[in-house]
Amino acid sequence: MFLLNGNMLCGARRHKDGVGRFMFRVGKANESMALKDPMAKEVIHGTRKLGGFVYVEEGDCDDPALRRWVELCLEHAAALPAKD
Repeated sequence: MFLLNGNMLCGARRHKDGVGRFMFRVGKANESMALKDPMAKEVIHGTRKLGGFVYVEEGDCDDPALRRWVELCLEHAAALPAKD
């Protein structure tokens, strides 16, 4: 997990089956725009949708795409108050 001023930006995880994916915190205001990307999926934790977060599979996230996602996360996190 990566943070900016104590606020989550994104994380990465490799599952037991070897498939990796990123979770990006884009913010609720950017979520609908982010989900227009065909590679982005809603984050469902149990039965609850986590607003403001999207998943992108590792294979669908080349270097330019990763840069765009991280820039969106940075933009969102920079607007949040810092946490201790």
